[in-house]
Amino acid sequence: MQERRFARGACIAGAGQPVEHWMALIDGFAKMSVASEGGRVSTLTGVSAGVWFGEGSLIKHEARRYDVFALRPTRVALMPRRTFEWLRETSIAFNHYLQELLNARLSLFIGALAHERLLDTDARVAHCLASLFNPELYPDAPRQLQVGQIEIGLLANVSRQRVNVALQRLQALGLIRLERRGLTVLDLPGLDGFRAAYGSDPASRDAGAARRA
Repeated sequence: MQERRFARGACIAGAGQPVEHWMALIDGFAKMSVASEGGRVSTLTGVSAGVWFGEGSLIKHEARRYDVFALRPTRVALMPRRTFEWLRETSIAFNHYLQELLNARLSLFIGALAHERLLDTDARVAHCLASLFNPELYPDAPRQLQVGQIEIGLLANVSRQRVNVALQRLQALGLIRLERRGLTVLDLPGLDGFRAAYGSDPASRDAGAARRA
């Protein structure tokens, strides 16, 4: 195993590069993103401490399809391909873990695509925050999240100003508490359910706010 450190804004792994390691964040925060030839960037998901990523490219022996950037100082663990392949060949438990991880990530991306197309901005921000506490991907994630509005905007593909409006609304509903450095999730089921309860119809959102008040 190896360990590397990356400063905020540094590229941890680049699209098109050969993949020779399985990676995990020891601490810090990163984002997976893709970019068009014209320079348009779309963020796929966030990556927090304790999460492994890049197994799909290793299994398929293909170049990485996305960039990974550190959103704050980050430490990364790297498992060499030969160790990854040895574990796949010799450990049933390891293969079960990979299967569960791939299934959880697939569900995350399908959900993100649906919410991007169907939900309004407040609900997209709520979904973005809830996804960072996915119990299958982040089983030990603390409820206090040290992430800024710019970082949330990058993850939700929303401007920082609009993120601020959404966060104020989520705080007013008692779902989160904004703090000097980041935020604390007070009601994770409520935050996750915000998509269905208040995500599409303004009248239903107002009614939901009145019930919580």
